[in-house]
Amino acid sequence: MDFIERLQGLSKKVAQVSGSLSTEEATKNALVMPFLHSVLGYDIFDPSEVIPEFTADVGTKKGEKVDYALMKDGVIQILIECKKYGEPLSTKHANQLFRYFSVTNARIAILTNGAQYQFYTDIDAPNKMDSKPFLTLDLEDLDEHVFPEIKKLTKSSFDVDSVVDAAGELKYLNQIKAVLYEQFQNPDEDFVRFFTSKVYDGVQTAKVKSQFMEITSKALKQYLNDSVNARLKSAMGNNDVKSMPVPASVTVEAVEEASGETPKVVTTEEEIEGFNIIKAILRQKVDAQRIAARDTQSYFGVLLDDNNRKPLCRLHFNTKKKYLGILDADKKETRHPIETLDDIFNFSEELKNTISLYE
Repeated sequence: MDFIERLQGLSKKVAQVSGSLSTEEATKNALVMPFLHSVLGYDIFDPSEVIPEFTADVGTKKGEKVDYALMKDGVIQILIECKKYGEPLSTKHANQLFRYFSVTNARIAILTNGAQYQFYTDIDAPNKMDSKPFLTLDLEDLDEHVFPEIKKLTKSSFDVDSVVDAAGELKYLNQIKAVLYEQFQNPDEDFVRFFTSKVYDGVQTAKVKSQFMEITSKALKQYLNDSVNARLKSAMGNNDVKSMPVPASVTVEAVEEASGETPKVVTTEEEIEGFNIIKAILRQKVDAQRIAARDTQSYFGVLLDDNNRKPLCRLHFNTKKKYLGILDADKKETRHPIETLDDIFNFSEELKNTISLYE
């Protein structure tokens, strides 16, 4: 499996075992150790790579332990503190990380409860762990934008200088994105006042503020929809984008595109053509308007009713060999190699059978 598939596999495991994780040790065994091994690529049984219960005397504090220390080239690179699954993560629960960070060579610290992973470094002050993470991974709600950054932390790719150099920009980028998300969901008074002043010359009375609060909220949502629709029209050669409903997950990419940032997910003409073939097959069973597409970094997904709980199939066109992935009732995917897009028609019955899983 490739890196993304391993992450996705561990994400599924969280859902499967979370109900049984009542202690920190259970969380470590079921989730944290698989993350260190399968995702980051460390040999968890080799003490020259992974040191459990790492101990170092820190000032007057003797014998304190941090849950794991990761080694590379004989040097401690990453410190990890674990909490049990479901426990909220807070730096006030990671005193050992703060203390150990200043007396070891580690430049990266991880705080985790098995499902969420917060990554810290020393951007604000040298050799002092920051109070806010520069990166957060949530296995229960995967964000594909963080995949490349997590990959930089794997044993085979790890370069502490490049990670720390990128962490500064990444930390503030993520914080600004979080602020934008909050404002787009529920704009505050200062945010609304800024836009109001650009279009309204009168006095901003209480009535005007209330009116523009609603107008600004509507304008933000319409802007996102317009941006996404424009992108889809361009990708589909100005065809009617109503045939491809806009998924909610695309909205962040629309903001990035508007800001001039290169999108990480690129929908190709082949994927669009493949989607149209699948839609032509499936419209024999359901209205074509119910067949939606959602592109990701690892595959191009086709859904019923734009519902990610109703996956129909996946196009794996980002590798040298093309595959059509068809899912069964257990959401288990079977990949079928195809030479040309016309080969998709050979799986018409299998594709139509997927509709029966939800109808």
